[in-house]
Amino acid sequence: MPDLTNEEYAALAEKYTKTPPTPGPNGTGFFAQRNAAFSTQSALSITVDSITAHYLTAKAHADHKTPADIIGEMVRERIAAAQ
Repeated sequence: MPDLTNEEYAALAEKYTKTPPTPGPNGTGFFAQRNAAFSTQSALSITVDSITAHYLTAKAHADHKTPADIIGEMVRERIAAAQ
C-alpha cells in the first residue's frame, strides 16, 4: 500500500478536524454498538480437569476449530437430543 503524500495527510487532518465523529443517540454510535456486540459474546470462565483440557485441545486442533466451538457443538447436540 503506497504511503500518503503530504497533501493527502493534510486533507485527512482537515476533514477529521472540521467534522469529528459524533456519537449517535440512544446507543446507536460506533462504540455503543461494539460494546453491545461484545456483551452478547461474553462467556463464563470454567475450570476443567487436565484430561478434558487435553481432549478439547486435540479435538479442536484436529477439526481446525477452537475449544469453545467444540464445547458449543457438544452442548447444542445435547440440547437437541433432549427435545
